Amino acid sequence: MDGIVTEVAVGVKRGSDELLSGSVLSSPNSNMSGMVVTANGNDNKKFKGEDKMDGAPSRVLHIRKLPGEVTETEVIALGLPFGKVTNILMLKGKNQAFLELATEEAAITMVNYYSAVTPHLRNQPIYIQYSNHKELKTDNTLNQRAQAVLQAVTAVQTANTPLSGTTVSESAVTPAQSPVLRIIIDNMYYPVTLDVLHQIFSKFGAVLKIITFTKNNQFQALLQYGDPVNAQQAKLALDGQNIYNACCTLRIDFSKLVNLNVKYNNDKSRDYTRPDLPSGDGQPALDPAIAAAFAKETSLLGLPVAAVPGALSPLAIPNAAAAAAAAAAGRVGMPGVSAGGNTVLLVSNLNEEMVTPQSLFTLFGVYGDVQRVKILYNKKDSALIQMADGNQSQLAMNHLNGQKMYGKIIRVTLSKHQTVQLPREGLDDQGLTKDFGNSPLHRFKKPGSKNFQNIFPPSATLHLSNIPPSVAEEDLRTLFANTGGTVKAFKFFQDHKMALLQMATVEEAIQALIDLHNYNLGENHHLRVSFSKSTI
Repeated sequence: MDGIVTEVAVGVKRGSDELLSGSVLSSPNSNMSGMVVTANGNDNKKFKGEDKMDGAPSRVLHIRKLPGEVTETEVIALGLPFGKVTNILMLKGKNQAFLELATEEAAITMVNYYSAVTPHLRNQPIYIQYSNHKELKTDNTLNQRAQAVLQAVTAVQTANTPLSGTTVSESAVTPAQSPVLRIIIDNMYYPVTLDVLHQIFSKFGAVLKIITFTKNNQFQALLQYGDPVNAQQAKLALDGQNIYNACCTLRIDFSKLVNLNVKYNNDKSRDYTRPDLPSGDGQPALDPAIAAAFAKETSLLGLPVAAVPGALSPLAIPNAAAAAAAAAAGRVGMPGVSAGGNTVLLVSNLNEEMVTPQSLFTLFGVYGDVQRVKILYNKKDSALIQMADGNQSQLAMNHLNGQKMYGKIIRVTLSKHQTVQLPREGLDDQGLTKDFGNSPLHRFKKPGSKNFQNIFPPSATLHLSNIPPSVAEEDLRTLFANTGGTVKAFKFFQDHKMALLQMATVEEAIQALIDLHNYNLGENHHLRVSFSKSTI
């Protein structure tokens, strides 16, 4: 489950809407057709090899390409979010396993989910498909260890004490203390929002409350389930997993708190049982559509969710709020595009009279750290822009394609180029190519930076920060009106260091951001401008 919101099993890129629809991708046929494998080398139990994922659904799943040292607990944890796991057979020498779920429906949900989101164990992709077997008949004497682990995990899952007489060393089965988890995110190179956490953790039960905060320069969260058992399952399945490829690693512990007190529903905290809470002064309020989805969702909270964790997987979408928020905001980039994707964008239909490398650097810099910009010498209405990584280029493309810049609707696509070439020494290219690699204006250099949590689509409302005490509302209104637009509304935050300012149109706001981000307001204060999701 490494890469929870990212890659696809067979290398097909899919948008977030497809991620949630969960259509099955047929996997590359395995080369195991007709091969006979035996349980623990004992020939009296023969399992024919599987060769298709798109075969008839079965509650028995065949899992391939397992890392050598993987444990039964880790394999069982793959199935837990989707329903009860009733049997397991590990074929250690073959790096394979068979996993039996209680119902075919649970198995179908699991295969659909993992066809959209490649499961990983110990940082290796693994492959899951339906087995030709309708049930697993295992020789219990040979399969004792697996059975013991299964019983212990099931005992935790049904909130009973572990069965007496099963001595299991797996740490997975210590009884849960608290329904509240403390989550720390390591290597946070991409934004992890409250909605993303809700989407991931809802697979294990109803999430009641989440509070996010930054402590010791690390993004952290407290997350409360209705039942300690759900917290236990989530910790078992997710601790140490990566949200995106090779980064944003979840570190999960039980909190000493048993209940969270949430005062506001906004970007930083949320109580899903109380959609009526205020958003707090100066904080963006909840989008009305999401608030409505919450209201629907609260009716779910009375269900004995522990019994049906699979029902809350992103595929079944009763928690439409989280799924809609993560998909609509699109601000986690596109599922299916790994961090290593194409970093260079081709931007066309630019206003060639007005556009400069600096203006493109400023606008695209809202969504990532722009490294180089080249306006094409023979086609000055087009430019190549190199971002720091594939996730950033994807974010910029998602948010800026189709927006208006200098009066023209720009087109943004992924370029076939891997890098933007700088002109040869001594060659004058009229300032069309610029290297911004060492720019002090990069917004995302610091891992865990608050900027990761404030990436929004272009909007008429701008968020201003780093305002010196001597600058008044009138000064800022005049400054922004001078960019050629109309200032419709203005509101200082309590501390006067930040404000929201609304232009008449999104196009005017884009222009104002290009002109005034990093504008020197005096007293060594350079204005910071970004798009906001609030309205005034």
